[in-house]
Amino acid sequence: MKTYDIIVLGGGPGGYVAAIKAAQLGAKVALIEKEVVGGICLNHGCIPTKTLLKNAKVYKTVKHAADYGVMIDGKINVDWASMLKRKNIVVRKLTMGVFGLLKKNGVEVFSGYGKVLAKNKVEVNGEILETKNLILATGASPIIPPIPGLKEAYEQGIAVTSRELLKIEKIPESLVIIGGGVIGCEFATIFSSLGSKVTIIEKLDGILPMMDDDIRSAYTKTLKKDGIDIFASSEVKGVKNHEVIYISEGNEVKINAETILVSVGMKANTQGLEVLNLKMDRSAIETNQYLETNVSNVYAIGDVNGKFMLAHVASAEGLIVAEHIMGGKREMRYDRVPNAVYGSPEIASIGLTEKEIKVQGISYKVSTFPLMASGKALADNEKDGFIKLIVSEKYKEILGAHIFSYNASDLISEFGVTLELEGTAVEIAHTIHPHPTLSEIIMEAAHGAVDKPIHM
Repeated sequence: MKTYDIIVLGGGPGGYVAAIKAAQLGAKVALIEKEVVGGICLNHGCIPTKTLLKNAKVYKTVKHAADYGVMIDGKINVDWASMLKRKNIVVRKLTMGVFGLLKKNGVEVFSGYGKVLAKNKVEVNGEILETKNLILATGASPIIPPIPGLKEAYEQGIAVTSRELLKIEKIPESLVIIGGGVIGCEFATIFSSLGSKVTIIEKLDGILPMMDDDIRSAYTKTLKKDGIDIFASSEVKGVKNHEVIYISEGNEVKINAETILVSVGMKANTQGLEVLNLKMDRSAIETNQYLETNVSNVYAIGDVNGKFMLAHVASAEGLIVAEHIMGGKREMRYDRVPNAVYGSPEIASIGLTEKEIKVQGISYKVSTFPLMASGKALADNEKDGFIKLIVSEKYKEILGAHIFSYNASDLISEFGVTLELEGTAVEIAHTIHPHPTLSEIIMEAAHGAVDKPIHM
């Protein structure tokens, strides 16, 4: 029987990072993955969608090439098969890269389904492996809600989850998206840009409920400007083949769709773990600040613990766990997690929303700065958007930062570092930012938080 210091069950962005880090710290590590290393994010989520979003943006830019003084003589077409091919090439390169990193760091990878027999024993491909520590990184799967007719539509291939939508053979003429969260909004951007008639139906009062209200409002206007129909406070009551029936403003409405995307959330993959008798938080595994479960030497990271279903959170948790097993005491800080929505423009945020700050009764100040006032944004012809910085009234501590801009996901890390160093808007304002760059909007918002912005 093979024995290990650590067995990692699941090779997604949490699992493979934990395995590599633990091996680097001197542990003997095995990783078990039933599909391809990289998990949902790399194979069926983050990377494929970002690849297609770039394809869609290039198409959109080329259609407006005349705005940049570039004249195109001829028809511009979308080759969906070529787009899928590029997506698959990108994914393959990255999965091969992850597998190579695991091998280089001495992690033994088992391809197969890992059956947990006990907290220190896992069976894979008929072989029993023994371990001192078990890291559960089994991820989550899309929810198919119990809407009448939806299961049948899914079985017929009319309704799909994000996983199937990434493999469809042609661009649908019409796409109805059930759910206005991050995944739904990103796919709305992709297919609307490529010519589909897109409709979003959201049960809550608006899309992206976890985002700041000012950002949500601006993003909703952008999506509608792009031709996407959004019906908030609307509930889907049934599906009949290609027909979606929903209630909006008290009225029953029917809409036909060539394809229906079901994007109402994810459920933790905890099947097969019953033998461990883990304490659950609803349908997810309960963990503490070190990602420990109620069972000694058993940890749960990533989507399976249900805290933040984000790849970068899973990776951060993986590092915490690896260090903790090897004697470290660093805690996971969920109050410093950045979020991003890869639309056009993008959204990125960290910290509290203004609504959350009001609920907590904190004295605060808001500073905003529009992209229209940024020289770099105007030069890039990307003038839509703004930054919203919320600081404490007295010490100018960063309470929340919210960016609606192209490349917002790249900008937000400056606030992450500031929070990690316990810095304030004063330090950001005093930091010399290169000109012309988009990062200057952060400096200007910081000046506004301390006193007044310079270029507005």
